[in-house]
Amino acid sequence: MNNPAQPSKLRSRLILLLIVAMFFSSFGIAAWLRFTGWMPARTRNLGELLQPPIALADLTLLQASGNAYAWDPDRNRWHVLVTPASDCRSACVALYDHLHRLWLSEGQKASRFEVLWFGPLPTGAQTFSGLTIMQPAPTLAARLPEPAQGESVPAYLVDPDGFVALHYRAGFDVADVRKDLTQLLK
Repeated sequence: MNNPAQPSKLRSRLILLLIVAMFFSSFGIAAWLRFTGWMPARTRNLGELLQPPIALADLTLLQASGNAYAWDPDRNRWHVLVTPASDCRSACVALYDHLHRLWLSEGQKASRFEVLWFGPLPTGAQTFSGLTIMQPAPTLAARLPEPAQGESVPAYLVDPDGFVALHYRAGFDVADVRKDLTQLLK
């Protein structure tokens, strides 16, 4: 004798198995993509993500005053690091002006990031409270992926713990830094 409830029970079990298979297959696909090294062509950040990040906390970096610069993770402050070449002129003036405007445009969030400028300021540049003038540091320049040469000045975004996270190649648009900082300072 046929039981009319039997096909309904079988159908319910198949639906449950299908739901479980769909649920776990997404984990399988994600694991496969992760372990095969696949990366999306476009990421959310506009700077180049450095893998692994470059540690700076172990370096002795000196401010222009001669005092040691101390990384303070408790302040949760991000840093835009610039190491211009000694013969940089017009590009440094423009970059300094753009970074100053970037700092001003952040309003209340400006206290959560500072500009670390390694070397003398461009002629006529006025300081602002979000700027720390640093002494040139050859040990720092040796760790960075792109050295500054003449009018070619890269920049770096450093996290509160002193790790260089993002690299902006020479000729970068400061608006890219602004967009990345906006995401980080939320």
